Amino acid sequence: MMLEEQEELQKMLGELRTEHKDLDIIIQQLSEATPVDFLRLQRLKKRKLFLKDSISKIESMLVPDIIA
Repeated sequence: MMLEEQEELQKMLGELRTEHKDLDIIIQQLSEATPVDFLRLQRLKKRKLFLKDSISKIESMLVPDIIA
């Protein structure tokens, strides 16, 4: 993998982690609000899960394969 590609993936990884953390805060605040907007809460949780999967994929791309 080229250095530019690694830098781009690192940048994207940082952005995804930031959005994931922000969603965590928003979900916490929304779940404490009255009345609870369950539809919005569900959508945010799905987005957060998608971000988690994307983060995992990028992290696995950045880790070199080890031949055992």
